[in-house]
Amino acid sequence: MSDKMINDEALDLIFREARTRNGWEERKVTTTLLQAVYDLTKMGPTSANCSPARFVFVTSDEAKARLKPHLMEGNQAKTMAAPCCVIIGHDMKFYEKLPELFPHTDAKSWFEGNDALIEETAFRNGTLQGAYFMIAARSLGLDCGPMSGFDKNGVDKAFFAGTTIKSNFLCNIGYGTDENLFPRAPRLEFNDACQVV
Repeated sequence: MSDKMINDEALDLIFREARTRNGWEERKVTTTLLQAVYDLTKMGPTSANCSPARFVFVTSDEAKARLKPHLMEGNQAKTMAAPCCVIIGHDMKFYEKLPELFPHTDAKSWFEGNDALIEETAFRNGTLQGAYFMIAARSLGLDCGPMSGFDKNGVDKAFFAGTTIKSNFLCNIGYGTDENLFPRAPRLEFNDACQVV
C-alpha cells in the first residue's frame, strides 16, 4: 500500500459508512462551504480539461418552490426538507471555454459542429464531475442524497432557460439524519464485476 493513502476514518466517511440520506437536520449549508466543495470538485480530471459540469445550489424557499413541481412525488418532501438541492448539469457549449482551459492546442475545433461528440463528452464528463462533487461534499462533512427522479425538461425550463445547460441529476446535501434510512443494499463482489487481463 502507498504511504500516501488516506486513513480508514476518511475512507469510512467518504465510502464505507456514507449513506444516501433522506432525512436532514435543520442546519444551513453556508455559501462558503458550497464554494469549498466546488473548489475540490473542479480539481477532478475531465477529458481535455473540458469541465462541462454546471451546478445550481437550490437553497431558498422561492427556488425550492420552482423545483418542487418537477420532482417525482417520492422525492418532494425530502428535497424540500434538505438545506440544499444541487442541480448538476452540463453545458453543451463547454467547448467555448477550451481556449482558456486547454490552451496548448485548438481543442475547441474538435467539437464545433460535431453534435454527437459534444453530447457524449458533456454527459460523460459532467457525470464524472457530479461524482467528484459528492466525494468532495462527503470529505467536507456533508451528507448526500443523489437522485434521478425528476422531469429534466421541466427543470431545464425552470432553471436553465435561455442557456445551453442541460440537467443530469440532483443531489440533496446537508447534515443527514437516520430518518427513512434504508438498509444498505448489497454490492457486487470483485469477481462479479471485474476482470484482470
